[in-house]
Amino acid sequence: MAGNYNYFEKFVTLVNYSCEAAQMFNKTLENFNNKTLEERLNSMHEIEHAADLEKHDLVNRLAREFITPIEREDILTITDQIDDLTDFIEDIVMVMYMFNINSLRKEIFLFSEVIYKCCVALKNILIEFSNFRKSNSITELIIAVNRLEEEADKIYVNSVKNLFATSNDPIEIMKWREIFNRAEKCCDSCEIIANSIEGIIMKNS
Repeated sequence: MAGNYNYFEKFVTLVNYSCEAAQMFNKTLENFNNKTLEERLNSMHEIEHAADLEKHDLVNRLAREFITPIEREDILTITDQIDDLTDFIEDIVMVMYMFNINSLRKEIFLFSEVIYKCCVALKNILIEFSNFRKSNSITELIIAVNRLEEEADKIYVNSVKNLFATSNDPIEIMKWREIFNRAEKCCDSCEIIANSIEGIIMKNS
């Protein structure tokens, strides 16, 4: 490890912000109130901003580093992908605010649950990442993220089908289809990170 700076620990720090954002999304849906949506969005933005500062710290350190534990391009890829994940979770709340959502469809709660599970599973992968050559669990954890993403795909298909089956309002359909798209994108993002980690492990084993 170069100096005392631990890139693997920083990955965990970054994904903690993703988990925090997922929790904030859950809180936004609990006892949902349109009047507090702006306040929730501001709280979400504070999480995203803190994550950005951590990312910049890592990238600045990487630019000065001579020796890194894995290739610097791989470090940058994982860093950017985790940052994207946090952004994507914030995007859901932002779109709900912009669309002035007053009531929730039940499917969004299913998405919220699987997004949080994906983030936690990804955090467990990143905790194991520093010890990937000896880890007995990292492969199973990656598979778990893949399964959660498949679950999210099914939720998405059923959500959109039910939306068209139960609503004749084109504006409502437009709004909720976009929200469902954003939610599904979060789970895709988790799988992309897990697959990137799997590729790095293969390259370094």
